[in-house]
Amino acid sequence: MRKKKLQERLLKAIPGGAHTYSRGYDQFPYNAPEVLQKGKGSYVYDNNDNKYLDYGMALRAVNIGYSEKIINEAAIKQIKLGNNLTRPSNIELEAAELVIKEIDSVDMVKFTKNGSTAVSAAVKLARSYTGRDMIARCSQHPFFSYDDWFIGSTDVKRGIPKNIQKLTKNFSYNDIGSLEKLIKLYPKKIACVVLEPATHICPSTNKSKKDCCGKVKCDRSFRFSKNNYLMQVQKLCKKHGIVFILDEMITGFRWHMKGAQYLYGVDPDLSTFGKAMANGFSVSCVAGKRKIMELGSIEKLGQERTFLLSTTHGAEMCGLGAFVETVKFMKDNSVIEHMWKYGYALKKLMNNLANEFNLGKNIIVEGPSCSPIYTIRDNSGNISLPLRTLFSQEMIKNRVLMPWITLCYRHGPKELKKTEKALKKVLPIIKNALDGDIKNYLVGDSIKPVFRKHN
Repeated sequence: MRKKKLQERLLKAIPGGAHTYSRGYDQFPYNAPEVLQKGKGSYVYDNNDNKYLDYGMALRAVNIGYSEKIINEAAIKQIKLGNNLTRPSNIELEAAELVIKEIDSVDMVKFTKNGSTAVSAAVKLARSYTGRDMIARCSQHPFFSYDDWFIGSTDVKRGIPKNIQKLTKNFSYNDIGSLEKLIKLYPKKIACVVLEPATHICPSTNKSKKDCCGKVKCDRSFRFSKNNYLMQVQKLCKKHGIVFILDEMITGFRWHMKGAQYLYGVDPDLSTFGKAMANGFSVSCVAGKRKIMELGSIEKLGQERTFLLSTTHGAEMCGLGAFVETVKFMKDNSVIEHMWKYGYALKKLMNNLANEFNLGKNIIVEGPSCSPIYTIRDNSGNISLPLRTLFSQEMIKNRVLMPWITLCYRHGPKELKKTEKALKKVLPIIKNALDGDIKNYLVGDSIKPVFRKHN
């Protein structure tokens, strides 16, 4: 196999070779481009100007398209105004008031640059508000923060003090009993419950735990479902004086302009947003009820202070300018409606082709249509990382980068057709690998889980 010189340089200069573990070389097949030089619309380009249709979309941060002119111009306008000033800027105030206007549960907001700091800030506020130390977090939701309170609850515990590890406990999604059990086990000790509103599984309305969106068709009729799982969590938190935190890093500005919380009919105490807020620019926030958020304020004389977020670049003007313009663009162009429709078509296409090649039990595309996922299983029904690697490897050969599925406004009919052509070439190879030895098809190592104890 050829030597990967850029990868070697990356690993020499940067721990892990990237600034997010999800971008690491161990998350992609061997033939994936080592680095990317640019993106435009729904495409990215490597250093040899090879063009790839992208379904990674900057780890879900881009929801309109790469290098969208009007968004760039809004950011550049703020750069020309100074980008980072000695006092709060006009765009800082405008952006804050826009979040409050858009999200029903929000009275106050604090901006930062990434999701980890936003969710950790929400946890700190919850601890300050309740005077409690423990955290209950959903075990099925893969990532909340790089901070100790969360990482100590994963398999990657090295470097986390044991006393910190003991403060975070796990519960299961769509299983209200598991949360009730945790609260009973630690009475008046849990400061907050932290979870995403949904992933590929939406909040159940019954005890079957079945994904209410089904396997293919997914509309938003469940907006009006009564007593869904999230409503049950909210009720339980209120009963026991626990702060209800929804992490909308992924669902926010994808499921609905008002957040997935609006679709599912809940009113969280605190929410966190990021990713798609500013079409790839670095903007994230913690937002919520005034009675909790104002603990981080300074105007109430004599009140003991909670030192919340204090970041030099948290309100950087270019990102906030991009956020304001992104919201306007999304409304003017019905971006979220487009993603639901395109995702529905993509799910239908992939599942139909899988069935056509007798792979219906091996390749399954499901979840909300605005954010589908695909799962690849072996003939025994087990999730297979080698097969997923092979699928990604062969899609890359056909100039489609599909490490997962993230949709943007610039995915259209042409991109759907390109995806279809690639799948028709790739699926027979998956079929042959299932019937033979995958080692004969896979080049390089299989991708690995991000949260693993050993490299």
